[in-house]
Amino acid sequence: MRTRAVRTFWRGFWDCAPFMIIVLPYSMVFGVVARDAGLEVYEVMAMSVLVIAGASQFTALTLMQENTPVLVILLASLTVNLRMAMYSAALVPHLGHLRLRMRALIAYMMVDQSFALAHKKYAEEPGMPRDSKAAYYFGALTAVAPLWYIGTFTGAVIGQAIPPMFSIDFAVPVCFIAMTAPMLKTPPHIVAAFVSVVAAMIFSWLPYNLWLIAAATLAMIAGAQTEFYLQRKARA
Repeated sequence: MRTRAVRTFWRGFWDCAPFMIIVLPYSMVFGVVARDAGLEVYEVMAMSVLVIAGASQFTALTLMQENTPVLVILLASLTVNLRMAMYSAALVPHLGHLRLRMRALIAYMMVDQSFALAHKKYAEEPGMPRDSKAAYYFGALTAVAPLWYIGTFTGAVIGQAIPPMFSIDFAVPVCFIAMTAPMLKTPPHIVAAFVSVVAAMIFSWLPYNLWLIAAATLAMIAGAQTEFYLQRKARA
């Protein structure tokens, strides 16, 4: 069993390895932007270590630069990270049997790439043993989570020396497109994505990036209602 878990761990690691070429420049972008915003290296690293959530960190940093009220910054960052609660709920059937300290580690180090890959694998292999599911997830996690710290530190220390012609901010949209596009297979997912785009354009005039909160909230409601509708239709 231990040998099987080790093999599955490395399978998860290598399956998630391609995301390294995205996560590293993505984290470096944050280090560069945070330093440009006036944060010291230790402040940049403290934010990454405590939060370890790129999207919400970028959101908070942008709002801080606009002198946004602290309450709005916290609300916007929390809204962006609400997806982690949905990730957690989706993983409970597969990893809920683990000990508390292991679940706490998963919760702390949860990243989009590892969740997306593991959730896809669990759906493809419903008969995967529980110990293999845990090993696979931690393998996927190990491939990308440490890079967030390494990239952030690198960007904070040497990022300002990168010439503008070699800008790496392209990594942000590429990363999220690579993660979300393959998952848009069901009507609820497609509806949520469509509503989020439309709502973001409609509410783009809101100050303090509040359009983000509005779009995310409406997208989650639309996706959930679509799911409920399909379930009721299936039972009828």
